[in-house]
Amino acid sequence: MSVPAPLRRALHLLPLLAVIALLATPPLGSEGSATAADAACGVLVVWAVVRVLREGARPLSRTAALVMGLPVTGICVAAMGAAGPGTAVAGLGRYLQIFVLVPLAVLLLLRDRDDFRLAAAAVVALALFEGGVGVVQYLTSTGASYMNEDIRAVGTFGAADIMGMATVVSCGLLCSVGLALDPGASRAHRRAALACAALLLLPLAVSFSRGAWIATAVAACALLLLSGVRRALAVLAVIAATTVVLAGASGSGTQMLQERLASITQVESAPDQSVTDRYTMWAAAELMWRQSPLAGVGLKGFPDHRDANSSLALSSGSDTAGAGAAFKRQPLLSPHNMYLLVLSEQGLLGVVTLVGAWAALLVAGVRRLRLTRRRGAPMDCALVANGLLIWLLVDFFYGDIGGPSTAVTALVLGLAAWWALAAHRTARP
Repeated sequence: MSVPAPLRRALHLLPLLAVIALLATPPLGSEGSATAADAACGVLVVWAVVRVLREGARPLSRTAALVMGLPVTGICVAAMGAAGPGTAVAGLGRYLQIFVLVPLAVLLLLRDRDDFRLAAAAVVALALFEGGVGVVQYLTSTGASYMNEDIRAVGTFGAADIMGMATVVSCGLLCSVGLALDPGASRAHRRAALACAALLLLPLAVSFSRGAWIATAVAACALLLLSGVRRALAVLAVIAATTVVLAGASGSGTQMLQERLASITQVESAPDQSVTDRYTMWAAAELMWRQSPLAGVGLKGFPDHRDANSSLALSSGSDTAGAGAAFKRQPLLSPHNMYLLVLSEQGLLGVVTLVGAWAALLVAGVRRLRLTRRRGAPMDCALVANGLLIWLLVDFFYGDIGGPSTAVTALVLGLAAWWALAAHRTARP
């Protein structure tokens, strides 16, 4: 008896789907410890290596090997400059996991567009689950603390990772928009994707994450332009109408949402303490780079050099509470800007290798998208991959890696790498 094709595909992608599913599990153990999703990432890498060895074929083109292997140079050099062997091993393992090994595993595991679509659908399902938990937290005041009220939606990630749910919901929303903008998809599929995108707007709003709002808006606009403006008018109309409805239905939270939106334009004239802390840490990261411009201060070296390079405007930490956790003073251990974190800890070598690899993925991905549209081929995978990568590159201006949701970064880079670098085959019937 033959196994149905959808079931065979699910079994083939089981390690990748497991990583996505386990992101929904609450973090266990002490803060900063490995999560179930991290363990699943290790299984995913081993699974991909076994498949490559069994097939015995050359897994990557020369271009793909160069782009995906380029970050290794900067990461290894920065690891040699770490404060100690333990710090070097921990930092090396984390950076290789997120920026090299897991993206490579995703690139090798996906075989065609159908595999990609299944992975994107899993991200949407995770976003709907996390968004649903977040909306319940907002409505029942059981979320993380915000403006002395426990209304901030954080999903299952908890108050220690307030960006986790916003990251997952943003990625799910962009996957939905990308799938909805494909003119070759059936009307039912486009309507379902639009409905998912509309549903994810509310949890994104009540996450109160300004960085996620900005990155999602920029990525969505980029997708609309890449897909053709005429095709996107219907999507814009639906999103605009849904936004108006959700804003009117948000009750007492409307005023807070308006204040949070207004604060985006007040970062220079009237910044709050979180913005002041962020600017102070940005300046500290720049000073660290000036001291070691080529190789930086070493992996995980920012916390050790922060106080010596910061002004008195930096507070001792940020307050976290709610979502089942007691009040805690969270130390500020990174500049909340991935580019400045790389610059300070890895220097110019890290920027050229790591950020250069991301830029290469974006250029190659957009180029293939244009070729796909010119040939009249399905565009959903192209739009999803480029949308997620654009979101990540914009969000890196306001955040960096850290917390249980970091595995999402690796998955996004893997999906983008598959679209930009893999030898694509058409979907099987």
